[in-house]
Amino acid sequence: MTPGAPRQRPVVAVLVGGHGQRPPGLEPVAEAAVVRYAASLHELRDALDGADAVLVWNFQSSMLRDAWAHARHLRWIHVAAAGVDTVLFPELASSDVILTNSRGVFDHAIGEYVLGLMLSFVKDVPATIDLQRRHAWQFRETAMLRGQTVLVVGAGGVGLAIGRLARCLGMRVIGAARTARPSDPDLGRIVAARDLEAVLAEADYVAVAAPLTPETKGMFGAAAFARMKPTARLINVGRGPIVDEDALLAALRSKRIAGAALDVFTEEPLPADHPFWDLAGVIVSPHMSGDFAGCQAALSELFRENFARWRHGEPLLNVVDKRRGYVPTQTGGRDEA
Repeated sequence: MTPGAPRQRPVVAVLVGGHGQRPPGLEPVAEAAVVRYAASLHELRDALDGADAVLVWNFQSSMLRDAWAHARHLRWIHVAAAGVDTVLFPELASSDVILTNSRGVFDHAIGEYVLGLMLSFVKDVPATIDLQRRHAWQFRETAMLRGQTVLVVGAGGVGLAIGRLARCLGMRVIGAARTARPSDPDLGRIVAARDLEAVLAEADYVAVAAPLTPETKGMFGAAAFARMKPTARLINVGRGPIVDEDALLAALRSKRIAGAALDVFTEEPLPADHPFWDLAGVIVSPHMSGDFAGCQAALSELFRENFARWRHGEPLLNVVDKRRGYVPTQTGGRDEA
């Protein structure tokens, strides 16, 4: 049996979602393991006692860190999300516990969402809806995405999907990742993240799809917005803290940039009195860009596959590099950050 593989009948703790929402389709797991569901910190502490593995279904919860002292036998954690920043606390990062995520489940859905946002901006859909509500017939011309440039920050699965779909519409695509590459089939030229500001002025749209790491936190601040075109728009489907929200507010209010579409925020839910809600040129959505009908079944299917691999001591899918904070891409020299 390989290191980290479980004993004959392992114990799996499941941190359920809001309102006690349980993952669907875990019957095969329950046949091979003792499954303990937990919806509160007290329940999670009890569930972790003797547990070999944890499924973090509620990926926005910080309860795992609060209950970590009870995770004395833990060997593997799987997160039902692509981002692992909420669970990658120092104690876990320095431990021998294997961490896997749900990379790949949301790629195309988020790519479509970003494409929809760019189309919404370029076709002036928000203004059309506002005019309709006022029963105002106001003819106007709109622009086209074809020939415009999107800078995709993050070259993981989500970033690649955004680039692939944007290229289908005739957009010019530039990528920004941890390491530079002269050519990529989906992102075109990829610049190193440290050189991001050098290409910001070329972009009509900047799509942030990077993981939250110490290197990406606060990546978009006043200096970055000062480099962008006054007609450019920022789209963030990565993580809220990648963007300095105060600097973004200042850039929007001063017309330094034309607009923003934000699906993720430093504080979630976004407070009801936050200026983003009513700011002209801003589209707010509640961290939903990756969610699609059937995504929960897909998340469970991935966990079942990894559980079967884990049970048999086989290599796991989507093993997170806990030092980097994401799953390094293994093929084609592509890198996620």
